[in-house]
Amino acid sequence: MSLLEKIEIVNVSDVGKCRPHNEDSTLSDSSEGLVILADGMGGYKGGEVASAIAVTSIHFEILAGLGKIQRGKKTENSEISLESDVIKNAITLANSEIYSTAQTDQQCQGMGTTIIVALFHNNKCTIGHVGDSRAYRKRANTFTQITKDHSLIQELIDRGMYTPEEAVKHAPKNLVTRAMGIDSQVEVDIGEDIVEPGDIYMLCSDGLNDMVGDEEIHLTLSKYSANLAQASDELVRLANTKGGKDNISIILVKVLEEFSSSDGGIIKKLKSRLFQ
Repeated sequence: MSLLEKIEIVNVSDVGKCRPHNEDSTLSDSSEGLVILADGMGGYKGGEVASAIAVTSIHFEILAGLGKIQRGKKTENSEISLESDVIKNAITLANSEIYSTAQTDQQCQGMGTTIIVALFHNNKCTIGHVGDSRAYRKRANTFTQITKDHSLIQELIDRGMYTPEEAVKHAPKNLVTRAMGIDSQVEVDIGEDIVEPGDIYMLCSDGLNDMVGDEEIHLTLSKYSANLAQASDELVRLANTKGGKDNISIILVKVLEEFSSSDGGIIKKLKSRLFQ
């Protein structure tokens, strides 16, 4: 089952006001219900390279992985679906590729990237992430951050040294405690969310949430919930109006109706090729 008529996706990326080039990379595959966002860092244009490798490699590996499993099948010891394993494996393989490139290409030494991946399947959203790029969910009148930053600020909050409000004012920003490509191995956080028709999921780089507060993001999504393209354009405008200190990338996904487990787009494509 293709998700083209089940979800709506809008994907935008803007260089911002202060950076000479865009180190973010994004990808959306509406048929498969797959969205990917990476915020690169380090090296001579290394951030661009790292984020591009991450997005391209993860897309390829997830499509390959989905072709090998029955959607909706559960693991033996968990209620988490096999899609989570596919995402985790794809991020792990991409991490190895980025790390290897950084070790062999002098211009890419020290490069890395955050990553956030969301796969919509069987009335669920499975999310994998590393770093401080975020996923949010707007449901009815609530707006919730559904990922937890891998950052120094978040660690200080977790230790009780600052409240979230104090941390924003006093702790150094943009210091991630986990990123792809920095080490040969990477720890990936995986979570699943049951979706409901009308939900809007937002993936973003910190170029948005560092400039625009959650309340204002929520108000913007509420105001333009019927027009995702307008919502994303307004969020980019707000971030730039407030300084645009970093690249701004946003992917919005709106759940239009339920989508149950059955042959997905990639499986249908593989079958059609086999029997041609």
